[in-house]
Amino acid sequence: MSADISRIDPEELHPTPGYHHITVVEAGRTAYLAGQCPLDRSGTLVGPGDLDAQIDQVAANALVALAAVDAGPERVVRSVIYVVSDDVATLGAAWRRLTGSVIGPAFTTASTLLGVARLGFTGQLVEVDLTAALPVRTSGE
Repeated sequence: MSADISRIDPEELHPTPGYHHITVVEAGRTAYLAGQCPLDRSGTLVGPGDLDAQIDQVAANALVALAAVDAGPERVVRSVIYVVSDDVATLGAAWRRLTGSVIGPAFTTASTLLGVARLGFTGQLVEVDLTAALPVRTSGE
């Protein structure tokens, strides 16, 4: 964890399955990533009907987007996960797959997991919205 980002769990709030109730960013720049969808580079939906395959594509896309702003998953300070389901087991499985993915550290921060009726692309089962705190640039950058 970076010195400019702290994560807090007040004792008066319930324990969490890996995320923190509060994330504080002391200073810096912020990157707001558009919702990362399970689309490949050509814009084709990956894994129709396969939540795991779609989560893997979303994680890979998010890693690329973070790298484009010189950040990694550890710089994420807020995440929202949308899963097309109202089944608690499916939502839990999506959470576990994401937290075990290449962007797993992104979900140790303030996170929200939502079951939704539909997402933007036909057949899309998952989308991840991330906000990252970027280090302050020095005058030579």
